[in-house]
Amino acid sequence: MSKKKTTTDVPTTITPQDLENKLRALQGDIHSRVDGKKSTIATVATGTGIVLMLIMFFLGKRAGTKRSAVVEIRRI
Repeated sequence: MSKKKTTTDVPTTITPQDLENKLRALQGDIHSRVDGKKSTIATVATGTGIVLMLIMFFLGKRAGTKRSAVVEIRRI
């Protein structure tokens, strides 16, 4: 009732050309995906960097005002 696959349907030897063709096809697929996402990744990384710099700036500014000494000079 069930069909059995015979080995005549599948080539018995794998040539270096077969491997090279398969690897090139996979590499081409990966390159196309990465090229499509590059600009999005760069934009997100830039935005994240700017936000982190602003947070550090304001945290440092606040810490500086808490620790700064007030010097009063009087003339005698």
